[in-house]
Amino acid sequence: MRRVRYYENGGPEVLRLEETDVPAPGPGELLVRTEAVGVTLPVVRKVRGGGLPLPASLGGEVAGEVVATGPDVTGFAVGDRVTGLCFGDGYADHSVLLAAMTSPVPEGATATDAVALVRCGLVARGAYAAARPAPGESVLVTGAASGAGHLAVQLAKELGGGRVVAAVSSAAAEAKAAFLRELGADHVVTYDELAHEPADRWGGPVDIVLDAVGGELLPTAVAALAPGGRLVAYSSGGGTIEAYDLLVGAKSAIGFQMALIARHRPELMEQWRLELWELFASGRLRPRVHAELPLEAAAKAHELIESRVNLGKVVLRPA
Repeated sequence: MRRVRYYENGGPEVLRLEETDVPAPGPGELLVRTEAVGVTLPVVRKVRGGGLPLPASLGGEVAGEVVATGPDVTGFAVGDRVTGLCFGDGYADHSVLLAAMTSPVPEGATATDAVALVRCGLVARGAYAAARPAPGESVLVTGAASGAGHLAVQLAKELGGGRVVAAVSSAAAEAKAAFLRELGADHVVTYDELAHEPADRWGGPVDIVLDAVGGELLPTAVAALAPGGRLVAYSSGGGTIEAYDLLVGAKSAIGFQMALIARHRPELMEQWRLELWELFASGRLRPRVHAELPLEAAAKAHELIESRVNLGKVVLRPA
């Protein structure tokens, strides 16, 4: 089978397509013929210098058909259409998934729908829940045109939020603004506007910030909060918040990681997953795909993510 690996850290140019044997699933694992892979910013950052031992494979959100099951697997059979998170060779013709972190893809949904909806949707849904929102509270979403961000904008509206502000990088800002307004955002601002223009331009400070960016944007995101507001950080971008900036406005910063929910509250993750598919089936949640590319174009997929021009999800299609 084909897989993508990298033997040195760097940009998209370090990704290599190579041949290897099809793996065998171990206890509690599924072997899946990969039909779609979601490309994420955390994976792109790992290639740039994520500290993994080299050579390294690329994990990711995978959807496809079960072709073999390992020992001790229950609830899945050969031929099932599934989606899950792969920690090994995700950019590959075949991927091994943990059955405990895999879920069925319902009838009527494609593999691309699954990788665009499930993992990013769970992150967006969980981040919003972590803010403990009250009905009608205003929400600012950073990285709003990303795979998770564009779902967070829709979920905030769908789950009872009030004014929703979408914040984006300056790259392709005009296209992002049209995209996000069509998905329900009340205002769209660039990060520079967020930092330097009066908040009245987008309706004033917000009750909740869902931050997918981190880094140098964090102080700006905290400043956008109204007194008593909450920032939920779910980015892999790091960053620092001054305690004084929280103190003066009685603001809060909350960290969110989906892996902890999966490990300690799997029933809640399953509840959210079912909710996402119900919203999708009813047309009230619309995952958008910016590009579907063949496996051999993995470098191009990473270039799209790094350029910050994508409107929604970037997907690789091995099959």
